[in-house]
Amino acid sequence: MRVVVCLKQVIDPLTPATSLVLDQKAKKIRVGTPAPPVINGFDEQGLEAALRLREADKEAEIVCVSVGEHFNNDVMKRSLAVGADQLILVQDASLDTFDPYPIASALAAVIRQIGGADLVLCGRQGSDWDNALTPYILSDMLGMPLLTLAKRVGVADGKVEIERVLSDGTMTMAATLPAIVTVTSELGTLRMPTVAARLTAARKQPRQIAFAELGAAAASTHPPQVVGLAVPVAGRNCTFIEGADGAAAGARLAETLLHAGTIRLGGER
Repeated sequence: MRVVVCLKQVIDPLTPATSLVLDQKAKKIRVGTPAPPVINGFDEQGLEAALRLREADKEAEIVCVSVGEHFNNDVMKRSLAVGADQLILVQDASLDTFDPYPIASALAAVIRQIGGADLVLCGRQGSDWDNALTPYILSDMLGMPLLTLAKRVGVADGKVEIERVLSDGTMTMAATLPAIVTVTSELGTLRMPTVAARLTAARKQPRQIAFAELGAAAASTHPPQVVGLAVPVAGRNCTFIEGADGAAAGARLAETLLHAGTIRLGGER
């Protein structure tokens, strides 16, 4: 069984907002101070799901694929350190985009080039734009069923079965392989590699595939446009309630809350 795990390199979500720079001309978010990127957390959980599947099937092959503008090899090779068999990187400036279509197109082209996959695992969404659209487009391009928000993934008898997270519980879903599954944070964090595994991974080199070789679409017919970027402005108004005594202050507080619409009188509807 071949399991393909889709990874994305992103800005570390723990980067302080004061270190982020809004590039209004390029409509992109940059890191103002040197800071290493990370693998998208949800994608790491997809990789953890793949590693758990291989614990049940020792013959399973895990291939990690990532597409983007540029890569920090030390960051991306963490996938090899924890146990992935192969890491494939597709690097091109056109892949630094808000448009999920060329990302999915490149991923689909890589999967076809390596001979397909029995199971494709993706994170539920990226921590940069939170689009959560790439797996859906990839499912359509590859003609594979898509199961989403998995906290548990199992494979048996040619089928994949997941435990899907709902707002008020879980549900069990299954599909015939090949299939695509998106993994959510409830599955658990990616295991830590050993020191020996890190040293071994450091000597390995990812397989590089040129975007031009894939014949993938460079953009969707009607790509989404980022029209502006802004840092959310958080503010609050504070009103001090004063009164001659506690009863007066309480009455004044009630009047203030009624005027603001926060509370209503008992008979009002």
